[in-house]
Amino acid sequence: MSRLLSRTATFVILAVAAIAITAPFLWIFRGAFAASDAELYKLPPSFDPGNLTGANFGKVTEQVPYFRFFANSIIVSTTVTIAQLVTCSTAAYAFARLRFRGKGVLFAVVIGSLMIPIQVTIVPLFLVMSKLSLTNTLWSLILPGIFSGFGIFLLRQHFLALPYELEEAAKLDGAGHFRTFARVILPLSGPSLATLGILCFTYWWNDLLLPLVMISDTERQTLPVGLVLLAGRFSTGSLGTIAAGIALAIVPVLIVFLAAQRYIVQSIASSGLKL
Repeated sequence: MSRLLSRTATFVILAVAAIAITAPFLWIFRGAFAASDAELYKLPPSFDPGNLTGANFGKVTEQVPYFRFFANSIIVSTTVTIAQLVTCSTAAYAFARLRFRGKGVLFAVVIGSLMIPIQVTIVPLFLVMSKLSLTNTLWSLILPGIFSGFGIFLLRQHFLALPYELEEAAKLDGAGHFRTFARVILPLSGPSLATLGILCFTYWWNDLLLPLVMISDTERQTLPVGLVLLAGRFSTGSLGTIAAGIALAIVPVLIVFLAAQRYIVQSIASSGLKL
């Protein structure tokens, strides 16, 4: 009886959690196809399909250069993600496997950087980019994100958990640090790399503060700023149009997550390790 109650309680909790997670997404996609904004102002919110239309998606591209914003976000998020996977993995390998003077101090600095919010550094960062004549370019959004203290910490902890015997076997075969890193460590690090890739891509895809500070030209703005423009200066924009813009913005994140999720499963199955 107690087992049945426990299973029932677990099922109820999972069902409530699933509803709480999916309901906002369902409402956004429902609103994207709403025939009028009046349907979205109903209380309590209604998920009844009712009258559906695709006109809201057309209004998105009419009001703002949405696909230009979309392309800028793809460029920034993809470039930063690839850069972080390279820089964080190499730095994490050095902190986890190599011995050098000042290693503890440098790692403490990396961890300390996690305690500093972006709002504290945004003004000095803007001044640096201004001196380099990079403001109002996508480089002002890419360069600040190519290193990540969190990414270095995450991958370092994963590398420390890998068996040292694998590295010793590679050394006996004549492999140096770079070859060991590329042929032994990275193939076993798929789950951690995929996790970092998902988190990095999602963060920079949704970042609003840095584009607002660094970019003044509308054509060079990213998608979050475009969604703000859809809302209007005094939040007078159509709710259905805004929902359509948000629905389009969600798609790339879902694609990245699904692709990385498949890679995580394949990596764990091929490595034979419990990570």
